[in-house]
Amino acid sequence: MDGLKAQLEELWPLVMGVGLNVLWALLALLVTWIAAKIVARGVNRLSERGIDETLIPVLETLAVWGTYVVGGLVVLDIFGANTTSLVALLGAAGLAVGLALKDTLACIAAGFVLLGLRPFRVGETIQFGSIIGTVRKIGLFTTELDTPDGLRISAPNDKVWGETLTNFTRNSSRRIEIIASIAYGDDIETGMNVLRTLVANDSRILADPEPTYAVRALADSSVNLHLRAWAKTDEYWDVYWDLMKKLKPALEAEGLTIPFPQRELHIVDTAQKKLVKDAQGEVSG
Repeated sequence: MDGLKAQLEELWPLVMGVGLNVLWALLALLVTWIAAKIVARGVNRLSERGIDETLIPVLETLAVWGTYVVGGLVVLDIFGANTTSLVALLGAAGLAVGLALKDTLACIAAGFVLLGLRPFRVGETIQFGSIIGTVRKIGLFTTELDTPDGLRISAPNDKVWGETLTNFTRNSSRRIEIIASIAYGDDIETGMNVLRTLVANDSRILADPEPTYAVRALADSSVNLHLRAWAKTDEYWDVYWDLMKKLKPALEAEGLTIPFPQRELHIVDTAQKKLVKDAQGEVSG
């Protein structure tokens, strides 16, 4: 018993030391978790100070993970780990992992390029390749979009940056193009006046740039009249659909017709033609 008591007395300082380290480590983890929450909220409030909403998710991710890394180093330091050597080891490991995950790092690099150059922002409608949608989030790895038919797409950033980007909503105005086909027997100027009347009756069409009217083409079955007008980007489709809806009744009200494609077919009876030719040959003989 005396020997056991002596061993316990020798171990007690060690147990107390380890216990205190564990308590300090748990406290450090709790503080780190609370600090990460506070940092995340602080970053989210940056949008109220004029910071672009596009940058908020990435800044939040970097700030939170940075807080966790600092907290982890503090915990390791509590247990007496050589953090300097550990940082060097993590650097070497990071290099090896980076070589193995070069495609993932390409996505991260493309994400920073997108955030830096800002060819699009959250809420804008873009197209790259065959994909079109409204941007919902730009992350370190992927860009999330909602397609016009309600699908959510997560596209790797390197794929987004590697394609030609079309931004439909960056500019404040957008040009509308309408083609009106009339028959060759119709009066061209009457058709032009129909287009001018449609434009004059829609207050959403901008006066500057001024609308233009022209004969687009003398097609196979019709004369194609061309209207180019400008509208605000957020009203583009409403104006376009209204013009298309009103175009046919307006043309018909002026006695103009929208012709169908036409072809003339000449049918020749080759057998009868041969008999006529033979008969003509006998007469001449």
